[in-house]
Amino acid sequence: MKNRMRELVDVLNKYAYEYYVLDNPTVSDKEYDKLYDELLLLEKTTGEVLFDSPTKRVGGEPISAFKKHKHIERLYSLDKATTQEEIYSFEKRINKDAKDLVYTVEYKFDGLTICLTYDEGKFKCATTRGNGVEGEDVTAQVLTVKSFPLTIDYKGKIEVQGEAIMRLSVLEEYNKTASEPLKNARNAVAGAIRNLDPKVTEKRKVEIMFYNVNYSSENIFSTQVECVEFLKKNGFKVHPFLRVCNGIEEVMSAIKEVENDRKTLDILTDGAVVKVNDFEKRKELGATDKFPRWAIAFKFEAEEVTTILKDVIWQVGRTGKLTPLGLLEPTELAGATVKKATLNNYGDLKRKGVMKNARVLVRRSNEVIPEILGTTEINEKCEPVLKPSVCPYCGATLNEIGANLFCPNKKCRPRVIAKLTNFASKNGMDIEGFSEKTAGLLFDEFGVEKFSDLYTLDREKVRSLEGFKDAKTDNLFVSIDKSKSVNFANFIYALGIDNVGKKTARDLSNQFKNIENLKIATKETLLNIQDVGDIVADCIFEFFNDKENLLEIERLLECGVNIQEEVSEVIGGVFAGEKVVLTGTLSEFKRDDAGKIIESLGGEVQSSVSKKTTMVLAGENAGSKLDKARALGIKIIDEETFKMLIKS
Repeated sequence: MKNRMRELVDVLNKYAYEYYVLDNPTVSDKEYDKLYDELLLLEKTTGEVLFDSPTKRVGGEPISAFKKHKHIERLYSLDKATTQEEIYSFEKRINKDAKDLVYTVEYKFDGLTICLTYDEGKFKCATTRGNGVEGEDVTAQVLTVKSFPLTIDYKGKIEVQGEAIMRLSVLEEYNKTASEPLKNARNAVAGAIRNLDPKVTEKRKVEIMFYNVNYSSENIFSTQVECVEFLKKNGFKVHPFLRVCNGIEEVMSAIKEVENDRKTLDILTDGAVVKVNDFEKRKELGATDKFPRWAIAFKFEAEEVTTILKDVIWQVGRTGKLTPLGLLEPTELAGATVKKATLNNYGDLKRKGVMKNARVLVRRSNEVIPEILGTTEINEKCEPVLKPSVCPYCGATLNEIGANLFCPNKKCRPRVIAKLTNFASKNGMDIEGFSEKTAGLLFDEFGVEKFSDLYTLDREKVRSLEGFKDAKTDNLFVSIDKSKSVNFANFIYALGIDNVGKKTARDLSNQFKNIENLKIATKETLLNIQDVGDIVADCIFEFFNDKENLLEIERLLECGVNIQEEVSEVIGGVFAGEKVVLTGTLSEFKRDDAGKIIESLGGEVQSSVSKKTTMVLAGENAGSKLDKARALGIKIIDEETFKMLIKS
């Protein structure tokens, strides 16, 4: 046992040094926590704690390049729970000393803890948590952050605690032009604050979310709710989510709410923080050597993990673009076994330093295929990923455009299958029962490669295909025939024009009303449409100036496809002049249907919140769009108000 303890201590200290000092982690939080918990169990079993065990420490030592700063009061870390049973155990422990407790539940942000000191109403310094007693003075770096006040109303001495974060959208934009992409938002902000050059901090657009007053020279509030209100009143940025819970059942309900909502946020979160609301009861409960007894962090399943990249294969999409797909050593991530993860293109693969047999960092978010964020460890067995020169499916010589590789063969099997599947999709012609597998069968058996080929299929030949019995064949042909009547926006989407999604398809439909107008649209006319830039305008213009594309549209019309012209917008409707963004889940409407109602009543539906937005329709579990709307002072309506408006 002692040998295993020694081994665990050495490994955990190495990982902590890489994470806290070098800002270059080689393992995920989940892997670290698993080893940490094993060490805790061994220490409990043996009754022995090694002198350099990480369980003795709240955090790592300050980086020597920064001045050290001693906190007025110790900054504690939080004990953690990962199951409902552990939350119930937490309540049972503290209810031995205090009954009928009221709790608060807040987001647990995944960034870097920052403590700001104020005296006589003026900002004095900013520090990291460090080891809880002493941190690093990062005043010059934090001064580049614009999400906290330099002066406050309170004139006593005070330490205010928050979490420095980098928004996911900011990270995405930063990585588009970065010579070395950042692995994730947590590491990005840690590297920004701990960088000796404040210009680096400023470039990464760091923000601080505040949630606690660690010390004040006077007793200015008595509950967590009052503490948060104090922060808001004094100009600190506070996340709007705060639930006050009477009992542990309400606490669990709030935790589930956090878990559901966090996937829609533009901020990295890894859990929820539960606190006793009343400060007097907190004093009664006290603290251990490491944690306050009155608070606990509920941590969710990891959405990032490291694993070994075994190989890379190449997939071809409907535009001919090749996307590298990583084959992974199977690993558990966000409740699922992950075996594959994507990279954007060959340029992305090279920038991230991805190699076969290397350890890579993988993220899974919003139930989409996981993405490889970067490489964390390279060894002597690693091999470079070679850039293909020919298409792996048809053998055509590839074209290289910027960071992307393209197969030029329009008859390449995966290209055709992807185009047919997109054409038949719900946002396109809405052909029920038509899947990627169906597209593959039709291509392989009958050479179906054009959209119009679907409308000339022989029913008896299709019936002879494996798996196509009478009912399935009949249903498919009924759906194909039904799809001949299609609204203009869906038809545009079905054509599969590069960079044209359902929002742009709807905008084109509203602008041009019918296919004949769209065919002759100039680039200048296209650029006048909101959210259509040079690249999208070029794609649309080139599509309708390609003779084969125009011929295919004529074939579809000859097959009986009837494109319903867009009805002119209602003038003077209840949403006339409004630019509306929809966010969250509506109980009685699909978002697309609600959008169509808004447009039919004179409004314009936008995909993102901006200064031009005049209204936001917010359903359940609305996320970052709602936060931004509140920050900009934009009018917000709920579903009940929406229903009243459309009935008026």
